[in-house]
Amino acid sequence: MRAWAIERFGLDGLRLGERPEPRPGPGEVRVRVKACSLNYRDVLMATGAYNPKQPLPLQPLSDGVGVVEALGEGVTRVKAGERVAGIFAQRWLAGPFTPEARASTLGGPLPGMLAEAVVLSQEGLVRVPGHLSDEEAACLPCSALTAWNALVVQGRLRAGDSVLVQGTGGVSTFALQLGVLMGARVIVISGSREKLERARALGAWQCIDRQATPAWDVEARRLTGGEGVDHVVEVGGADTLARSLNAVRMEGGVYVIGVLSGVQAALPVTAVLMKQVRLQGVFVGSREMFLALNRAVEAARLAPVVDRVFPFDQAPAAFQHMQQGKHFGKLVLKV
Repeated sequence: MRAWAIERFGLDGLRLGERPEPRPGPGEVRVRVKACSLNYRDVLMATGAYNPKQPLPLQPLSDGVGVVEALGEGVTRVKAGERVAGIFAQRWLAGPFTPEARASTLGGPLPGMLAEAVVLSQEGLVRVPGHLSDEEAACLPCSALTAWNALVVQGRLRAGDSVLVQGTGGVSTFALQLGVLMGARVIVISGSREKLERARALGAWQCIDRQATPAWDVEARRLTGGEGVDHVVEVGGADTLARSLNAVRMEGGVYVIGVLSGVQAALPVTAVLMKQVRLQGVFVGSREMFLALNRAVEAARLAPVVDRVFPFDQAPAAFQHMQQGKHFGKLVLKV
């Protein structure tokens, strides 16, 4: 079978090669991969920015969907022919987040999904909604689940709440879709007017052009009658966290998800203290959360936004496109 590997850090270190067909052991399943999707984490992993101590070579990508084709001894959770996705943290099935769960993530430190076939534990698989294409279903494991965990699990989102979404990448687009699905008023920030128009078409309540309005935090407060928003989906990192804390209302939530602009920020502690803000880190989610997300996606027949689909042998081009940040929604590789 063919599989991609990060042989050295840097996008030019991605190599496609032949490997033996993997065989499932007891409790394991071989999945014939049909599609994978990219997250910004994958770019950071490939360039060495995520974990410079990550042993190489590494099979990349945490998100993928395929068909069960071989069962190891004792497998009962899935059947041959079923369409499944691997969960991001293979050992985070339910309950609180643990060091063991953090060490069990696909695409680093564990081998990822960017191969024609993978072997995973039956416990680390979930069936995907039947109305989605392979390319759409491959978008769920990280981006969709992260947005779900932030807004629904951690934020306990209610109809009428206001949600501030930064940008129009994978997590942000899912946060917009899920917010609209649940009756929230979603404000989208972007530097592209074209992307803002697309966000409006998906149901955004308000849009802020950060090129024309750099003080988007002040504008978000104005749009909410001076109170601030209930929830902020914080994907920017160092350059946006202070504005997020200013944009959120008293006792609101800021869900820290991404580090697009860096990992070190001068934190205005008084903004957290005096407003009793909940500053919550979100590391994707558990299998239990994924199953709940899938029920919502299936009931609403929600379709992920796929920006572009690349052929399997053009993986480096997909990584480069992700790094440039010009996409709207998700980038997918068809295996």
